Amino acid sequence: QVQLVESGGGLVQPGGSLRLSCAASGSFFGIYLMGWYRQAPGKERELVAIITTDGSTRYADSVKGRFTISRDNAKNTVYLQMVSLKPEDTAVYYCYADALTVVAGRRNDWGQGTQVTVSS
Repeated sequence: QVQLVESGGGLVQPGGSLRLSCAASGSFFGIYLMGWYRQAPGKERELVAIITTDGSTRYADSVKGRFTISRDNAKNTVYLQMVSLKPEDTAVYYCYADALTVVAGRRNDWGQGTQVTVSS
Protein backbone atom coordinates (compact mmCIF):
# COMPACT_ATOMS: atom_id res chain seq x y z
CA GLN A 1 0.00 0.00 0.00
CA VAL A 2 1.03 3.58 -0.65
CA GLN A 3 0.46 6.11 2.11
CA LEU A 4 -0.38 9.59 0.85
CA VAL A 5 -0.24 12.62 3.11
CA GLU A 6 -1.65 15.91 1.84
CA SER A 7 -0.98 19.39 3.12
CA GLY A 8 -1.60 22.99 2.13
CA GLY A 9 -5.35 23.34 2.17
CA GLY A 10 -7.16 26.17 3.87
CA LEU A 11 -9.38 29.20 3.53
CA VAL A 12 -8.58 31.75 0.83
CA GLN A 13 -10.39 34.68 -0.70
CA PRO A 14 -11.56 34.63 -4.33
CA GLY A 15 -8.65 35.42 -6.59
CA GLY A 16 -6.18 34.06 -4.08
CA SER A 17 -3.67 31.23 -4.32
CA LEU A 18 -2.88 28.01 -2.54
CA ARG A 19 -0.33 25.25 -3.02
CA LEU A 20 -1.16 21.68 -2.15
CA SER A 21 1.46 19.03 -1.52
CA CYS A 22 1.18 15.26 -1.28
CA ALA A 23 4.00 12.99 -0.18
CA ALA A 24 3.91 9.27 -0.88
CA SER A 25 5.54 6.64 1.29
CA GLY A 26 5.44 2.87 1.63
CA SER A 27 6.81 -0.16 -0.13
CA PHE A 28 6.61 0.34 -3.87
CA PHE A 29 8.83 0.03 -6.93
CA GLY A 30 7.51 3.16 -8.59
CA ILE A 31 4.53 5.43 -9.05
CA TYR A 32 3.12 5.69 -12.56
CA LEU A 33 0.56 8.40 -12.02
CA MET A 34 0.04 10.97 -9.30
CA GLY A 35 -2.67 13.52 -9.19
CA TRP A 36 -5.49 15.37 -7.55
CA TYR A 37 -9.22 14.87 -7.47
CA ARG A 38 -11.79 16.94 -5.62
CA GLN A 39 -15.25 16.48 -4.22
CA ALA A 40 -17.61 19.32 -3.41
CA PRO A 41 -20.62 18.83 -1.12
CA GLY A 42 -23.38 16.98 -2.91
CA LYS A 43 -21.24 16.28 -5.96
CA GLU A 44 -19.23 13.33 -7.25
CA ARG A 45 -15.47 13.19 -7.00
CA GLU A 46 -13.90 14.67 -10.12
CA LEU A 47 -10.47 14.78 -11.71
CA VAL A 48 -8.53 18.00 -11.22
CA ALA A 49 -5.12 17.15 -12.65
CA ILE A 50 -2.81 14.19 -13.10
CA ILE A 51 0.86 13.81 -14.00
CA THR A 52 2.91 10.86 -15.21
CA THR A 53 6.44 9.91 -14.25
CA ASP A 54 7.82 11.69 -17.31
CA GLY A 55 5.84 14.86 -16.63
CA SER A 56 2.91 14.53 -19.00
CA THR A 57 -0.13 16.26 -17.55
CA ARG A 58 -3.88 16.37 -17.95
CA TYR A 59 -6.23 18.95 -16.44
CA ALA A 60 -9.95 19.38 -15.99
CA ASP A 61 -11.25 22.09 -18.32
CA SER A 62 -12.47 24.07 -15.33
CA VAL A 63 -8.94 24.55 -13.96
CA LYS A 64 -6.86 24.91 -17.12
CA GLY A 65 -4.75 28.04 -17.03
CA ARG A 66 -5.24 28.46 -13.28
CA PHE A 67 -3.85 25.26 -11.74
CA THR A 68 -0.44 23.72 -12.32
CA ILE A 69 0.50 20.20 -11.30
CA SER A 70 4.12 19.23 -10.79
CA ARG A 71 6.01 16.32 -9.37
CA ASP A 72 9.32 15.56 -7.67
CA ASN A 73 10.04 11.92 -8.43
CA ALA A 74 13.02 11.81 -6.07
CA LYS A 75 10.76 12.82 -3.19
CA ASN A 76 7.67 10.92 -4.40
CA THR A 77 5.77 14.16 -3.99
CA VAL A 78 3.16 15.85 -6.14
CA TYR A 79 2.16 19.49 -5.96
CA LEU A 80 -0.83 21.50 -7.11
CA GLN A 81 -0.33 25.23 -7.48
CA MET A 82 -3.70 26.95 -7.60
CA VAL A 83 -4.11 30.60 -8.56
CA SER A 84 -7.11 32.80 -9.36
CA LEU A 85 -9.21 30.63 -7.09
CA LYS A 86 -12.98 30.79 -7.40
CA PRO A 87 -15.73 29.90 -4.93
CA GLU A 88 -16.58 26.93 -7.16
CA ASP A 89 -13.13 25.49 -6.44
CA THR A 90 -14.26 24.87 -2.86
CA ALA A 91 -14.00 21.15 -2.18
CA VAL A 92 -12.06 18.45 -0.42
CA TYR A 93 -8.99 17.75 -2.52
CA TYR A 94 -7.71 14.18 -2.60
CA CYS A 95 -4.27 13.04 -3.64
CA TYR A 96 -4.12 9.96 -5.87
CA ALA A 97 -1.36 7.53 -6.79
CA ASP A 98 -1.21 4.63 -9.24
CA ALA A 99 1.78 2.62 -8.09
CA LEU A 100 3.49 -0.75 -8.40
CA THR A 101 3.70 -1.95 -4.81
CA VAL A 102 5.97 -4.65 -3.42
CA VAL A 103 3.21 -6.77 -1.87
CA ALA A 104 0.00 -6.03 -3.75
CA GLY A 105 1.23 -5.34 -7.25
CA ARG A 106 -0.22 -2.39 -9.13
CA ARG A 107 -2.87 -0.52 -7.21
CA ASN A 108 -4.51 2.86 -6.71
CA ASP A 109 -4.38 4.67 -3.39
CA TRP A 110 -5.91 7.84 -2.03
CA GLY A 111 -5.02 10.36 0.60
CA GLN A 112 -7.42 11.41 3.33
CA GLY A 113 -8.15 14.73 1.70
CA THR A 114 -7.52 18.37 2.47
CA GLN A 115 -10.21 21.04 2.56
CA VAL A 116 -9.94 24.03 0.25
CA THR A 117 -12.46 26.80 0.86
CA VAL A 118 -12.66 29.86 -1.36
CA SER A 119 -14.80 32.52 0.23
CA SER A 120 -14.79 36.19 1.07
